[in-house]
This record gives sequence, structure tokens and C-alpha cells, in this order.
Amino acid sequence: MDDATERTARAGGRRSGGGATRRAERTATHIEFSRFITRNIPNLEILNDEAMEIIEANAETVLQEIGVNFVDNPGALRLWKEAGADVDGERVRIPKGLARQLCKTAPSQFTQHARNPDRNVEIGGKNLVLAPVYGPPFVRDQAGGRRYATIADFRNFVKLGQMSKWLHHSGGTVCEPTDVPVNKRHLDMLHAHMTLSDKPYMGSVTEASRAADSVEMSKILFGDDFVDQNTVMTSLININSPLTFDGIMMGALEVYAKANQAAIISPFIVGGAMAPVSVAGTLTQVLAEVLAGVAYSQLVRKGAPVIFGAFVTSIDMNSGAPTFGTPEAAQITLGAGQLARRLGLPYRSAGSFCGSKLPDAQAAYETANSLNIGLMSGVNFMLHACGWLEGGLVSSYEKFVMDADQLGILHRLAAGVDISENGQAMGAIREVGPGGHYLGSAHTQANFKEAFWRTGVLDYKPYETWEEEGARDTATLAALKVKKMLGEYQAPDLDPAKAEALADYVARKKAAVPDSFM
Repeated sequence: MDDATERTARAGGRRSGGGATRRAERTATHIEFSRFITRNIPNLEILNDEAMEIIEANAETVLQEIGVNFVDNPGALRLWKEAGADVDGERVRIPKGLARQLCKTAPSQFTQHARNPDRNVEIGGKNLVLAPVYGPPFVRDQAGGRRYATIADFRNFVKLGQMSKWLHHSGGTVCEPTDVPVNKRHLDMLHAHMTLSDKPYMGSVTEASRAADSVEMSKILFGDDFVDQNTVMTSLININSPLTFDGIMMGALEVYAKANQAAIISPFIVGGAMAPVSVAGTLTQVLAEVLAGVAYSQLVRKGAPVIFGAFVTSIDMNSGAPTFGTPEAAQITLGAGQLARRLGLPYRSAGSFCGSKLPDAQAAYETANSLNIGLMSGVNFMLHACGWLEGGLVSSYEKFVMDADQLGILHRLAAGVDISENGQAMGAIREVGPGGHYLGSAHTQANFKEAFWRTGVLDYKPYETWEEEGARDTATLAALKVKKMLGEYQAPDLDPAKAEALADYVARKKAAVPDSFM
């Protein structure tokens, strides 16, 4: 096992004796956690310097001549006017160079702390942090099919995330629990992340008051002073593309920026509908929107941590449905990564994107395309890294564990090629010589446990064995994996006083207002 992975084994009482110990070890629950990825490979750069300069100049022109709308937010308009922008109603026109200058105070890298310090993540630089699916109102599994998500489903996905070796982050709205009132569900969701996982998590953004609750609950978990001085949340602030910043999202951003908590400033682009059909045109709009959003965060609080976001997909011009894993989306993801690095900001994009209704071949192709492009484009924070189905409408149990398994490949690819003396394997080549085989060589015996990435889901057995075991497809194997993981789940330790204080806060806040499902 490499240094980047730690293994925690939990088992019941063990009898003395070597045989009993070995049997106990085989049947114990092993929970493995992998450190966030640090790339040892170069990023793929699709734009040359001239192309980037053109896109950057065009984005500045958009901000100065066309402008952006900050709607239902008089305070934002006042801050922009004080900063030197031209404010006309809700339209803000930003002089060339102003937004870029304001962005300079945002950190290029920051630590998001987890309640278990071993799970802290570094966002930015050469690092890649993987977080699960976010936002679907529906869930799907083999047993129940497609249905509205519940808080029980939400808790299950948090447990799966906690148990998944290659996931570094618990995420946010892993599904939308529709059986809990809209005005109260953020409390239950945050409580689940805080108690069922010890990985980092995301805060609520659906109202400024819910963002404030997220900060208050985090202070219960971490302590007031710690939250004031450190980043413990990374939250998603979507821009209403094209070029519109609504009061709800900006209200949440303001809460997080003032509290020194991180926000992903992310255009939500469906090419051809919310941005031009061309790659360069879309990159221009993405950059303009990010510049304005990040600059505004720095007007709220200089030095507030932010992430350059780019959620981009194309559209099927026949049906109007979004499409995923396409070459155009790949080009935009790669190009936006270059623009983010030029700004000196952490970058969020890519994920397990697919338009398929089932965890099938279409889902696998589209997801693989998006995940691999995300790695090569230099993404630092990958939301939706596992579980996404049906264009983001569905959180799939089976696809969650299928995707989470494949994330191990990103870890291995990012590590690069081992060129150490052991990696060169000259001793093995000499030992085996012409016509031999390496199965019994000393080098193979010393390295076989970690030489190759190993799946925890896919089937590589001989046909006869596969047939005898029921000729199970990947989704069926994944369903069995889900059942096993949930059956073996054990909640991470939490200070009883903090657990009680969190439960009390949630109960008091929920009792203070009537239920609302609107």
C-alpha cells in the first residue's frame, strides 16, 4: 500500500492464535481512505497563447460594453458602483481590467478542513479533490427503480461516500430529499454530512438564511474561532447564464465570503441555449461570468476563497436535451482550465456526466470521457464525480459505486510513471531472461499487490465461473456492492456533546417555523 492511502480495519473481538487472527482479518470490515490526488503528470493544453489572449480580450469587452445583471440585490449594485463600475439599473458594466484586478486577492490554493484532520483537502495547485453527485430530485436503484428521493436515500448516499475509498469529499445535496419541507431540508442534509461522515462537506445555497445556518452548524462542529479562521465549507454558487447573477445565489455567496468560507463561482452552460454554439464563444462567456463573480466575492471580502467553475455541456438540436461526454464539452473543459490557471484560481469542472437513463454502456462511455478530460484539464475540485444519471436528474445507487470504483483509475494515472530503480525493473529483466515468465520473479513477488489498479466492482472471472454465479452484469454487481457497503457502514466517532448540540440546533430551527414545500 502506498503512502497516499491509509487503511482502517474495524473488527469484533479476536481469539488468540494465528489461525483465528487470520480468519478475523479476512472477515473484518476494512475501510480504506485515499488522500486527495496530487498530479505528477502535465495538463493537456488545447489553446495556444494567441487564442487565450483573444478570449481574455473578448471577455473584458463583454464586461465593459454588454455588462452583467445583478438582480434583486441593491447592496451588490452599491459595491460595484463604489468599485468604479458603471451601474445602470441592475446592469453592471465593468471597465476593462477592473474585474481581473479584483480577482488577484483570491487565493490560488486553500485548505478545506474536515472534522477528521486526516481527511483535510488542498484545493488548487496540482491537486484534484473528488466529490459526489449534487442536486438530483430523483434516485434510482435496481430494486425500486426511479423514484423521488427521500432523506433516507440522502443518508444512504452520505454513508456510501464515507465508505468509498477514492472519494475525498462528502459533497452537498447528494440528492434532494423531497419528503422533508423545502425550508427545513438543508438542516437535515447538513446534519447527515456532519454526523455520518468525517470528510469535508458543502453548505446550503438556496437562501442566504440557509447559508447562515450552515455557518452556525459548522461552528458547533468545529468551534467558533476555528471557523472564523479556517475554511470548513466549499459551496456551489451557480450563475444564471447568460450574464445574470440572481439575488438568492449572491446572497448565499455574501454569507460565505464574509465568513471566509469557499464558494465555487460556476456558470451553468448548456451550449446553444445559454451560451453560443462555438467553443471560443462559450469560453468567452464563461470567463466573463467567472471574472464578474469572483471579483464580486472579493468586493464582499478580500481574500475570500473561491473556485473558478465551469459546468458546460452541449445540446441535442433535435430534442433540446443536454448531451454529455461530447468533444465540444471536452474542448471547453480543457480551455477553461487554461484560463483558470492564467487567473491563478482553483478550477472546478467535469464529473461522471451522462444523459443515459440507466447505468449502461451509454452512461459508461459518456462518464469515462468526462472523467478523463477532467483529469487532463487540471480540474482541482470535481463535483459530480460519482452517481450522476439522466442528465443530473437522478442519483443512482449502482452508478455511484461504479463511478467511485473508476475514480481509482484517476489516482493511478495522475501518479505518472515510476522511473525509480524499482520501476525500471532491470533486475527482473535480468532474472527472467529470454523465453521465461515473470510470475515467479522476485520483482513480481515484491510488487504484485500494488502493481496494478484493482477494481472493486467489475468482473474478470472466466466465463464458466461468471455463468455459474448467475451471469451478472455490472449493474447487478454494483447493486450487491451497495448492499454490502451499507451493511458494513460504521459511523465515524463524534464528540457526544457536539452531536447533542447539532441535534438540538436542528430541532430548534425546524420547530421555529411552519413547514413549507414551496
